[in-house]
Amino acid sequence: MSDPVIMIVGAGQMGNGIAQVAAAAGFQVLLHDVSPELIEQGVNAISSRLSRSVEKSKLAAQEKTETISRIHAVSSLEHAAGADVVIEAITENMEVKASLLRKLDVICPAHVIFASNTSALPITELAAATGRPSKVIGMHFMNPVPVMPLVEIIRGLETSQQVYDTAEELTRKMGKTPVEVNDFPGFVSNRILMPMINEAVYAVYEGVASVESVDRVMKLGMHHPMGPLELADFIGLDTCLSIMEILYEGFKDPKYRPCPLLRKYVKAGRLGKKSGRGFHHYAIGVK
Repeated sequence: MSDPVIMIVGAGQMGNGIAQVAAAAGFQVLLHDVSPELIEQGVNAISSRLSRSVEKSKLAAQEKTETISRIHAVSSLEHAAGADVVIEAITENMEVKASLLRKLDVICPAHVIFASNTSALPITELAAATGRPSKVIGMHFMNPVPVMPLVEIIRGLETSQQVYDTAEELTRKMGKTPVEVNDFPGFVSNRILMPMINEAVYAVYEGVASVESVDRVMKLGMHHPMGPLELADFIGLDTCLSIMEILYEGFKDPKYRPCPLLRKYVKAGRLGKKSGRGFHHYAIGVK
């Protein structure tokens, strides 16, 4: 596939990270969100990361300029008509994602591929919201996107081999490593990671140990770079809860039941780093 135009829908942490690695790989990128302010925030986040890389001599100033020049802020979803691949990175909600795909299905020519960055939702169900299920695939990037090398590639029931091959090629061109997994709730990464985080929350909830002790045990004893509760804060407790609910609903297995403490924190607005408080405290605005 030669130089496809890639549109990213969703300029948040995941979306702007995908936009950055795509633009750095030489692709023309259209970046869209529901408001100009959110798009601007996404572009500014990309610029700030690239500037830090320049300051640390990990990136030439010219490379930063060229990368930014390939990212085009677009305020209308209609611009998707000019893309070859659309990657959605919006909120982790089936109906919201399906609604977006239905709109894109009307806007985009028949050749356009739809990729979802969902971290847990079934690709087959998302694909069924469109009239082109053979052209829908999962491309689950890891957070933070510019740093983490993995992309889970998930076929839906109808995904064509050509579309899979294209997604794998794009992933490699972005400097990432594609790993094919099957279409089950949570795929591999979150089916393993989220129950571990949920169990860490249960350890606090049941009084087994403090937040700090749980994180310290996993860092010092298991050599994890970050404790599970600190990681949950970084991911967002609302996102963790959403994924656990998807797992619980998808498998009907009580081992995936979200911890009541996790649910309580989300209802209280303690969402982790982005809100300033989760299991730990953070200064809002500090990257």
